[in-house]
Amino acid sequence: MHIDWWTLALQTVNVLILVWILGRFLFRPVMAIIDKRQQVANGLLADAEQARQRADEALNDAERTRAEIADRRQVLLDQARAEARIEKTHLVEQASLELSKMRQKAAIDLQHDRADVEEALIDRARELSLDIARRLLDRLSTEAALPSFLDGLCERARSLSPEAREGLVRDGRAGTDCVVATAWELSAEQRQQVEDKLAKAIGRDLPLSFCHDPTLVAGFELHGATTIVRNSWRSDLGRIREELLRVRQT
Repeated sequence: MHIDWWTLALQTVNVLILVWILGRFLFRPVMAIIDKRQQVANGLLADAEQARQRADEALNDAERTRAEIADRRQVLLDQARAEARIEKTHLVEQASLELSKMRQKAAIDLQHDRADVEEALIDRARELSLDIARRLLDRLSTEAALPSFLDGLCERARSLSPEAREGLVRDGRAGTDCVVATAWELSAEQRQQVEDKLAKAIGRDLPLSFCHDPTLVAGFELHGATTIVRNSWRSDLGRIREELLRVRQT
């Protein structure tokens, strides 16, 4: 095989020239472009890394904020529950107090109503007693009832204290008649009988005047300026009513 060294040398020179030309006009600009692109890419990667770091920091901040919000929310919930428990306790106490007041008021109202009913019943019983007494008196003559009530009046006059008896006498001395109220219309003879028995009971004569008072139902009452002597069914029923009211109150 024959080798043409000149041709080989020329081709070698051509290759070297071509390589120089390629390195001069092609590879360097390409490498410069690649370098530039690499720098741009590195810059973008650096920016991306910084952005990632900022994102991580923002995420961490968001996590911390979320945790703080959760903690604050829990604190607010605990505070709200505590306030709700306090308010519930206050409302229960207030409701209990109001209920106690309502019960007390209801008990007082019931007691008042019961007292009113009992008083009405007592008044009704008194009215019935008066009605019964009148019906009984209708069956008795004045002559039959008068001596018993007159004797009772004289007995009470005799039981007066010396001061009360002296008060009746003093009224007579002053020219003021003592008044005898009667449940019946008395004849002159009956009035004289009343005067005689009262004078004997008091121990001296008394100037008396008479008045008819049918509300006494039956009996007599002796009225002086400062002393009253009663022996009538009206006064007896009044004492009975007062005693019933006293017993009810105790």
